[in-house]
Amino acid sequence: MIRLGANSVLFVGFELETAMQRLAWAGYDGIELSAIQGMCEHLRLDNWKAQANQIKELAEKYGLALHAMEEAALDERRLMLAFEAGAEIGIPVVNIGPGGRAGLEEDFQRQTDLIQKMAERAAEHGVTLCCKAHVGASIYNTPTTLRAMEKITSPGFGVDMDPSHIYRAGENPVDALRSVVSRVKHVHIRDCPARQQSPGRPEEQTAGRGQIDLFGYIRVLHEAGLDVAVDLEVIGARGYELGRMTTIAAETRGYLQACLRACGAR
Repeated sequence: MIRLGANSVLFVGFELETAMQRLAWAGYDGIELSAIQGMCEHLRLDNWKAQANQIKELAEKYGLALHAMEEAALDERRLMLAFEAGAEIGIPVVNIGPGGRAGLEEDFQRQTDLIQKMAERAAEHGVTLCCKAHVGASIYNTPTTLRAMEKITSPGFGVDMDPSHIYRAGENPVDALRSVVSRVKHVHIRDCPARQQSPGRPEEQTAGRGQIDLFGYIRVLHEAGLDVAVDLEVIGARGYELGRMTTIAAETRGYLQACLRACGAR
């Protein structure tokens, strides 16, 4: 089953309850909590125990599943907190980027060694550590993702497949997804206006407004029979009016729902 959600980072600057309320109104199945230090911390990992009950209560109040959290950085101390929080609150996936620099073998080896280590710690807590290819990082395209998949054998590891980073790496995200789908445990999704360094302005990241074949992407997920959360991740909306953020969330949900219906997934 493909479940639709959104990362609360879209609602940077607003309280978590506001994000949950707007996502519920838009018809999403769940939410990914932003725990990104320095950008948006709706889940504050350094004090997560104080938030645990509130998060569970809000999820129940708004009928949203807790799909994942995004810690983002490959930071051992914060990841251990994330695993503890995920196990207690009921958040099954912790998402990170790989870190390091593209094209440097020593960075690839160092970062994948650390991902393997932390994936084992995630498994001990009953959660999954997911990493995505990221523009400019040590894992940045399909070949480096496949190398990481071969090296990282822990059952606590999964691929977080984000079509915008793959598109900006010069690849076809639909074909790329087919290559790695066997290890996909989470999907970050957004559109992109061009093959550029940045994903574009927040409205350009809205599903259906850019150049990525997101329908084909959803179809591959469906045909693979995955039980996976597909969470919208829009960055850069700090300072936007709440209504503008809500429009991005609602438009994306409608587009992705139409994609699911068109391929027979709903």
